[in-house]
Formats: sequence, C-alpha cells, structure tokens
Amino acid sequence: MPSALPSGEPVPDDGALPDAALSSGARRFGVYVHVPFCAVRCGYCDFNTYTATELGGGGAQASFAGVAASEVELASRVLGGVSRPADTVFFGGGTPTLLPAGDLAAVLHAVRDRLGLTPDAEVTMEANPESVTLDSLRQLREAGFNRVSFGMQSAVPHVLAALDRTHTPGRVTDVVGWARAAGFDQVSLDLIYGAPGETQADWRRSLDAVLALDVDHVSAYALVVEEGTALARAIARGEVAEPNDDDLADKYTMADEAFEQAGLSWYEVSNWARSPAGRCRHNLGYWHGDDWWGIGPGAHSHVGGVRWWNVKHPTAYAQRLAANRSPGAGREVLDEATRRTERVMLEVRLADGLPLDGLPVTAVDELVHAGLVDQGQRSRGRVVLTQRGRLLADAVVRRLLADD
Repeated sequence: MPSALPSGEPVPDDGALPDAALSSGARRFGVYVHVPFCAVRCGYCDFNTYTATELGGGGAQASFAGVAASEVELASRVLGGVSRPADTVFFGGGTPTLLPAGDLAAVLHAVRDRLGLTPDAEVTMEANPESVTLDSLRQLREAGFNRVSFGMQSAVPHVLAALDRTHTPGRVTDVVGWARAAGFDQVSLDLIYGAPGETQADWRRSLDAVLALDVDHVSAYALVVEEGTALARAIARGEVAEPNDDDLADKYTMADEAFEQAGLSWYEVSNWARSPAGRCRHNLGYWHGDDWWGIGPGAHSHVGGVRWWNVKHPTAYAQRLAANRSPGAGREVLDEATRRTERVMLEVRLADGLPLDGLPVTAVDELVHAGLVDQGQRSRGRVVLTQRGRLLADAVVRRLLADD
C-alpha cells in the first residue's frame, strides 16, 4: 500500500458501516492482507513497509499473525449477518513470505473461519524469490494458497542491483519449479522496466527469461519515480537518469508483442495471462469496483461505496486492535460522480473495456480517429484501448471525462 494516507472523516471505534453500505448489492468480496515487512527497503518503493530492526512490541513480525486475525474478527462483527464469503484473498506487502508459513496459514484460516471462502476462492501469495523454499511453498499450498506471484523484476544482475533487489536471477527458475512441484494452480511473475542503466537488450533478456519459464501470468510495470524515495533523491542529485518516456514506451511494446506471440494475452494494461483462469481475479475486483476488506497497517478497504484506510504504523495498528478499536484512520463515502470517474479510470484499462452507454460519443470518436480506441470494438458498443491507447491511457481517461 502507498505510504501516504488521504484525509477523511473519522472511522467509528467499532468500525461500523452505514446500513446502506451493507445492503448495497451482491458484488464480489475479496480480502487483502498487507504484510508490511521487508528484508531491505528498495530505493524505488514508497509502499508502507518496514525492516525488522525498525519494529518491536505489538508491531513486530512475530506478533503480526495474531494482530491480523484480530482485524479479521473485527471485519466479521462489522459485516454482521451479511453473508460475504471471500471470492479472493491476496497477501501482499512488503514481503509476506518473510513470515513463517505457519503464521501466514493462521491468518488465512482466520479469514476462512470468520468470513468464509467460496469453494473456488483464489488465494494469492506474493513472494520474493529469496524468501521461499520448496518446503515453505508446500506448507502454503497445504494451507489453501493456490496462486503465487514472484517478484522477479529483472533477469539482469546490474538491473536488479539498481532496484536494490537481493535475489540472484537464477533463483527465479528454482522457485517457479518449486511452486509447480508444490501444486500451485497458477504461477505469476512481476517485472519492472525502465530502471537506471537498463538497456533494451537487458529488457529483452528479461522477457526471454520469463517466457522460458512458461508461467501462467506476467505483470510488467514501468518504473515510477515516487516522491520521497531514495531513487527520487538520487535523480535529484544527478546520480542516475530519470526514466525516459520513449524508452518506457518501446519496452512496453516489446513486452506486449513478446507475450502475445507466446500465448499470453493482455487483460489489463500491465497484465497478461495465458488463459482466463490465469487472470488475477483479486485485482480484477479492484478494477471493477467490487468490495474488499484490507487487513493490516495502511491497508485500504471498500464496501458498498464506503472506502476507508488503516493507520500506517504497525505498532499503532496493533495498539488499536488490542484496545478493541478499529484501526481505521479515516474514511469517505463515495458520491455518484466520484464512482463514475473511478469506473472510467479503472475499467478503461481492461481488455473488456467500457460500455459506450453514458460516455461522450464525440470524445470516443475522436479517440478512435487518433488510433487510441479500437474501431471494431466501438462498433460493438465498447470502448477498448488499442496498444497505442494503452501507452496513453491517462490521456484517454482525461478526454472521456473532460465533458463532465
């Protein structure tokens, strides 16, 4: 989760939601678990993460599973009699697999026991390649995790070093094999392009390495320079160059074409899957505006048009739950205009696109003429981005919302 929290109205101590939020319809429900621990803090990352030496007491790694289970219990009380078994559960961070597999299993079991899981629930674990073993992956699979996403980032040592990543490139081959041996249904890899010093040949080497592993899903994200990070400070001092937009566009195009040729189809601007079953259902829930409860320090939640976010620091988070109080730092009730804006911003990123109904026809036609929206899909009543449109998705959104 990003390190900065928005402002908002106070969250009641008991975490209660308005009646309208609890009776707002039968959207899919997911659970996100934010595990805020990392072995080292990467220079480009602005997520809410902490190294072990920074924490103690109730915020320590050893205490996390019990504290997180307390928030699961809170969620059960707040949702009350509403039957909302989770269709997806996603453990992110941070590096969740810095915790023992038994602790991660305990949190998942709390979700299953207190909130429920659908029979075909997707249960994802993010992992750093250096933080798992064949045995730990087997334990996670036995506990009910069925999807794993490894933070590969690059196959090139000097690029990994520029990103402050600690694993060796060959480790990824090992962990993908272990995940298959452990019985995971879906295996995903995450890549980052545009790191300081990364050439197009370096990027091609990373793409080739991914394709050689025949995984089910790949995410590829352009490096973003976030204010306040070590990378931003290094760029400001002139020590490394800022990512170049043309270079990023070329690398995106390289990735998209390589993945498509290998049978991985895009379903969201930065995500490709080998089949519909390989798509990350949890993230699709975010892009479709479904409901989810975020467990953990700084985690965000959304239920029935109410969005809230937890206090950031693990110690403050633990203290609130120990006092039988919601860890929520603030919340907002989304009005119709905000929900419409967010719907356009998120759903236009999907390969399924947006229905044409309710969108400004003149703007859509302009975008088709500019080669940013697919003409054939527009004729079928959908707004779907072309490859060029994906590169300029923010500009497409601004044009679609300009008449509001």
